[in-house]
Amino acid sequence: MANQTEPEEVVIRKAVREDMSTLLRFEQGVILAERPFDPTLKKDPNFYYDIEEMITSPSVELLVATVAGTVIGSGYARLEASKSYLQHSRHAYLGFMYVEPAFRGRGVNQQIIGALKAWIVIQNIKEVRLDVYHNNFNAIKAYEKAGFAKHMIAMRMEITPPP
Repeated sequence: MANQTEPEEVVIRKAVREDMSTLLRFEQGVILAERPFDPTLKKDPNFYYDIEEMITSPSVELLVATVAGTVIGSGYARLEASKSYLQHSRHAYLGFMYVEPAFRGRGVNQQIIGALKAWIVIQNIKEVRLDVYHNNFNAIKAYEKAGFAKHMIAMRMEITPPP
């Protein structure tokens, strides 16, 4: 009999259509987590991703983390053309990083990123980017732990026309 304090094994695999309902729920979890950082987000219902297209696209690697067959996390890497003035012509963009609250702090996000990096290397891509809100300190810490460094801050301003 296994020791009950032993952590359960996390398995990382490609997402499949059967994961759609869980992934749609995760998408809402991402939006809920990001809403306090972004006053420009539309009211609910709101959606970020075309998950079905992501599952089938050859330029996207959508992965899920599972424990005992239950999906507990997600993340994707998408191949993108880079700006013409950059040294690299293509890069990978990471997003949809989500881990169920009960499994946070156990390195699941790091495992997903590691598997995505392995796919990115196979694609012969050497530059990886992602976006994170400047005041989302927990996410920034997690991405820095995975090897990312702060690069640029995007700025915005809301213009209110005079009365």
